[in-house]
Amino acid sequence: MTTHTFTTPDGTRLACHLYGDGPGDPVVCVPGGPAGSRYLGDLGGLSAHRRLVVPDLRGNGDSAVPADVTTYRCDHLAEDVEALRRHLNLDRIDLLGHSAGANIAVRYAERHPDRVGRLALIAPSVRAVGIDVTGEQRRALALLRSGEPWFPAAFPALDAITRGNGTDWAAVEPFLHGRWDESARRLQELGRPANPESVALFGAEGAFDPPATRKALAALAAPALLLAGAYDLNSPPAAVTEFAALFRDAALVVQPGAGHYPWADDAKAFTATVAEFLGGADL
Repeated sequence: MTTHTFTTPDGTRLACHLYGDGPGDPVVCVPGGPAGSRYLGDLGGLSAHRRLVVPDLRGNGDSAVPADVTTYRCDHLAEDVEALRRHLNLDRIDLLGHSAGANIAVRYAERHPDRVGRLALIAPSVRAVGIDVTGEQRRALALLRSGEPWFPAAFPALDAITRGNGTDWAAVEPFLHGRWDESARRLQELGRPANPESVALFGAEGAFDPPATRKALAALAAPALLLAGAYDLNSPPAAVTEFAALFRDAALVVQPGAGHYPWADDAKAFTATVAEFLGGADL
């Protein structure tokens, strides 16, 4: 991995990390959170197939805190992707977004449709397109894990959160992983947002315009891949299926046994699917 920096039009210095030496132009990979990108790593070995450029979102990781904190808003972060494209001197970019980073990716595609080659949304948040995920959906999906040793402690915490009277988020973290082991715990810690202000302002008023985004995705010429983890409570397969239906040209893949970080649960399956899509194959 090597790290480079570039400066956005508003003068904010952003960092991006480069992985691999695969063929062709790099894939820009937008992390969720909002957070730094360390938790993505090289996405389970995807860098063996394509070079990856992985930015840290402004105010996170190795990227600077902006002078204007209102630019933590999702729609402004989409313009940081455009600044990175210009920095890379690419006419178009293949774009991958994970979790909340998918919101940034689709807002970018809405604003700059001709600059997107292929769009991969991994365990995507559905906030930017206004899809509702209910507590009932999350609880039903969680019950699939009832045989896990951590389930007796985790499910009551999840039930309380989904009913609006719980705050024990740490107890429900096992539901985000296909297997809850030491490796998953380390990954969870790496992906934990460290800048509360950027989290609070990410979805501030004006950050999202679901009708406009939906209209843009319906017209988007670029092919899209939406990949969901079969066990992912954050981005349930049913919600991701609804998301995929908004695109003119989209493939939907539900990875068995995976949670919110599918490259960590089964790197071989994940990289095979995403590399095939980014290589131009129909899925």
